Parts: sequence; C-alpha cells; structure tokens
Amino acid sequence: MVDIKASGASGNHNRGRMLISCPDRPGIVAAVSKFLSGYGANIVQSDQYTMDPEGGMFFIRIAFDLTDLENRQEKLQQDFAEVAAEFSMEWSLSLASRRKRLAIFVSKEDHCLLELLWHWRAGDLDADIAMVISNHPDMESLVESFGIPYYHIPVTADTKAEVEKRHLELMKDKVDLVILARYMQIIPPSFIERYHNRIINIHHSFLPAFVGAKPYAQAQNRGVKLIGATAHYVTEELDGGPIIEQDVQRVSHRDNVDDLKRIGRHIERTVLARAVSLHTEDRILVHQNKTVVFSK
Repeated sequence: MVDIKASGASGNHNRGRMLISCPDRPGIVAAVSKFLSGYGANIVQSDQYTMDPEGGMFFIRIAFDLTDLENRQEKLQQDFAEVAAEFSMEWSLSLASRRKRLAIFVSKEDHCLLELLWHWRAGDLDADIAMVISNHPDMESLVESFGIPYYHIPVTADTKAEVEKRHLELMKDKVDLVILARYMQIIPPSFIERYHNRIINIHHSFLPAFVGAKPYAQAQNRGVKLIGATAHYVTEELDGGPIIEQDVQRVSHRDNVDDLKRIGRHIERTVLARAVSLHTEDRILVHQNKTVVFSK
C-alpha cells in the first residue's frame, strides 16, 4: 500500500475515493493515475490487489484530493467513463464529505448497538446515524438520549409484509447502509435486493458455525478452544453472504456458558464496528461471494 503524506492536502472536504474492479491487464494503474493527474487531482492513497496476474481480477482503491470536487464530480464521472469502458471496469466514486447515513436495526441485546453509538459520539465513526429501528421498545430511552430517532415496529408472522413496507418508507432517501445489530428477524428478499451489499449483519460465531439454537451451549459442550464472530453482507442465503470482518478469542474448559456469552458479546461488537467503519470509508469491494478489504 502506498500512503502519500502530501503537503497542501485539502482534507476530507475535497477528498474523493474510487473503488475499481476489472480484468487484470497492463496499464490500469497508469491510466487511472494519468486521468486524475490531468484533472489536477493529488493521489493521497493507493491500495491494490490482483487475484492472478494472468486472467484474474484486479482491484484498487484510490483516495485523492481535488479542489472543488463537489461541483466537479459529475463531469469527472462522465469523463472517467471512457477510461472505465476501455478496461471493462466496475467502479464507483464517492466523496468523503458526504457521510453515509446509517439505519441500525436491533432487538433486545444492546452490546452491538452501544458500541456503534459510542464510536459515533466519539467521532470515530465516519457516518451519521439516521435512525434506530427495533421490534421491541427496550432501547428507546437509550437511543433517544443520543438524540437519534427510534422507531418501535413490532413484527409478527402475519404482519411481516406490512412491516417491511413501513421500514422502507422510513428509510427512503435517508439511509445508505443498514446494520443488523443483533436484530433477531429474517430480512425479506425484496428488502435485501433494495439494499444489495448494503446490509451488514453480525453473526455470533466464526463462520462456519454451530447451527440451530443455543450456539454457546453447543460450543461449551463440544469443548471448543476458540470462539469468534463474523460480520458479513446479507444475502438471501442465511448467513452465507460475503464476509467482511472476523475475529476469535481463545477459551478453555474452565469457561462456562455465561463466560462464553460474555466473551462472545465483546467480539461481536468490535467485529461489527470494524466492518461498519470499513464500509463507510469505502474500503470494501465485493467480487462474487467474497470481499476484497483494503484495511486502514
């Protein structure tokens, strides 16, 4: 990774981020760099990865500074389309100044929600929390103490379609990323399609996992030596979406089920917070059912 500390950098106000994936071939980096240089942009960070030099895929994340970027974004995108077409690129351009807006879904467990709220309040999360949505009222006073809107929308087997409609109405034009912070409901396929690769879930195990009820009891009965958590994008395949972030911690036969739950909650909240941060800073490219993650 190349990290350039350029003098006179304009900071996030004029900071752009490009994510590019395309078939690997010579000249990709040169073409992108030449294009940005021609615009007068200063590349401040570049990170790339190739799956296979011959016949594989190439991925790159470029951060750059460009004066008056907000007003020049549309023209820059139009002009870059010619470069993208030449190399068969899938690409996106985002502005660091336009913070992503989050909707956090939660049920009764508060540890993942609290971690995100703390990061947000401390200024460590480069995003805005637009709302918290829950199928239970338990977190209302907590969330509202942060000045964030809280919507209690109960879910039953007979109201799922109505609830989905209500969720989408609340989030329309207000939300860029959905976070399932231990939200204990299945997300409908039409909702997943609307927010494709923009729904992050936290799974209580290092996938693949103990399936079914009472995973920590199963783990304790099996005498596991590692427990973990996995943050991934949500797809129609339950817990089968592209993995963003994972972590584990060593445990022993001395740890009972409550110990495992306590340790697991800590891993879950830190893994989810890292995954959300990676997405909000445009550090993730999805290819098929895998991710390329450009770490900080």
